[in-house]
Amino acid sequence: MSIIIWIIFGGVVGWLANVVMKGSGIGIIGNIIIGIVGSFLGGWIASLLGLGTITGFNLWSLLIAFLGSCLLIFIISKVFKK
Repeated sequence: MSIIIWIIFGGVVGWLANVVMKGSGIGIIGNIIIGIVGSFLGGWIASLLGLGTITGFNLWSLLIAFLGSCLLIFIISKVFKK
C-alpha cells in the first residue's frame, strides 16, 4: 500500500471512530494519526486473538482498523480524563 492510501485510510477510519465515540474534534491530522495507530492496534489484537493476519484493503481490514481506533480513542479519553 502506498503512503497516500495509508493516509486516506487512516483519515477515514479515524474520522469514523471519532464520530462513533463522540470524540473531541481533533482535526484531519488527529484523525489520520488515530486511524493509523488504531489500525496497528486493531491488527495486533486481532492477531493475538487468532483472527488471522490482516492484509490488503477490504471490509475485514476496515472493521479491525475501526475497532482498534475506537479502542484507542477510549484509552486516550480515560488517560486524559477531564
